[in-house]
Amino acid sequence: MSQARVAEPLRPAREAAPAVRELARLRRRAGAFAPVLPVVSVLALVALPFGPSGEGGAGPADAVSGLVVLYCAIRLLRDRRRPLSGTAAVVLGMPVVGLALAAMDAGSPGAGLTGLGRYLQIFVLVPAAVLLLVRDRADFRLLAWSFVTLAGWQGAVGVHQYTTGTGASYQGEDIRAVGTFGAEDVMGMATVVSFGLVCAVGLALGRTPLRQRALAAGCAMALLVPLALSFSRGAWIATAVACGAQLALAGPRRALRTAAVAVAAGVVLVGGFGVGTAMLQERIDSITKVTDAPDQSVTDRYTMWAAATGMWREHPLTGVGLKGFPDHRDGHASLALSSGSDTGGAGAAYRKQPLLSPHNMYLLVLSEQGLIGLVGLAGSWLALLVCAFRGLRRAHGPAPDRGLDCALVACGLLVWQLTDFVYADIGGTSTVLTAVCFGLAAWWALTDAGADAGTAAGDRCAGARAAGEAALR
Repeated sequence: MSQARVAEPLRPAREAAPAVRELARLRRRAGAFAPVLPVVSVLALVALPFGPSGEGGAGPADAVSGLVVLYCAIRLLRDRRRPLSGTAAVVLGMPVVGLALAAMDAGSPGAGLTGLGRYLQIFVLVPAAVLLLVRDRADFRLLAWSFVTLAGWQGAVGVHQYTTGTGASYQGEDIRAVGTFGAEDVMGMATVVSFGLVCAVGLALGRTPLRQRALAAGCAMALLVPLALSFSRGAWIATAVACGAQLALAGPRRALRTAAVAVAAGVVLVGGFGVGTAMLQERIDSITKVTDAPDQSVTDRYTMWAAATGMWREHPLTGVGLKGFPDHRDGHASLALSSGSDTGGAGAAYRKQPLLSPHNMYLLVLSEQGLIGLVGLAGSWLALLVCAFRGLRRAHGPAPDRGLDCALVACGLLVWQLTDFVYADIGGTSTVLTAVCFGLAAWWALTDAGADAGTAAGDRCAGARAAGEAALR
């Protein structure tokens, strides 16, 4: 009897041991990814729905990106680490001089400071913070899968909008998939889905376990549907170029196999759209008619491109100043420019949205910052691209996992962004994701972590596991 009474109090302790071990395991996993979780929170906030009355400016995700920069600075001060290597500091800091000069030439101090802060956020501060917070390939893959998850959510909302007729207006029907971004930011969902698709393709072409690659390939195929239903020609072109580059960089055999599967899946998916097939075919055909028979949106774009070039000719070195394009547009645009683009649907009333940018990032920088600004920004992007391609060589080594998937994701995101900048510029809720993409590309391109990240990740996980076991004992 005494032995039974002694054993009874021990039974609950034995039964609670698995729960304690599971809790310790979850704490170890959360602790392993703790530094990069603030960056994941930025992506999570982009998934929040915004009202149709928003103007497409800074949102909660932008505010949290500022906190991410502050968090990174505090970690650096606490750990007394050197912030960036010399090469990384030069590459990421190249745009600062041109931005400072353009801010001083702005029409008003407020416009100059606002524009300077926005450019520094997107192209300097947030990318540097992401570079410093991503420690190894495990962190990189977590962010890549976060992009895929965000794209899946926005894509699901977009497909629902198309099937129920609750999307943005397109050719008189409310069928354009825009996700939670609304009719005033029709490029938002297309951008998010494109990022997720590029990440999924890179993850699928890597050398990670087969289950992960199969899941990534399935996600990539599924994301083709909302991307098509976005009716965004610029996103289509940029995604085709980026994914084609990823396939070519992964190897010719794998490229041919994957391309064949993608074409077959595309035929099946497009064939299942029913009435949407005609609209999609018309939209695709319009890409080849941008010079012979351009529609009004293309005409507006050409007109604004000409206006941006005219501004640059008058101010070749420093441009007209940050935020200066809208003020100088009418003085350089021809009569072919319309009063604005029609927006409506997705819960918003019909309205004319003014055309306040040339929808070409390179020409926007050239017109507002001149040659000095364009050399700084484009030079930084080109340096990132060259360094990322150089890093791709080590990923093709004989070791089973040298980060080929990370290299393909980084190169793909860069190629997508630099291609999309021919048809678009910064603006809207999804712009903060551009900063995260540049940060991921910078981590692969400007650090040596990709070469030995597998060992570092293994040591970190082993250390965390040992600490957890010691705590349990």
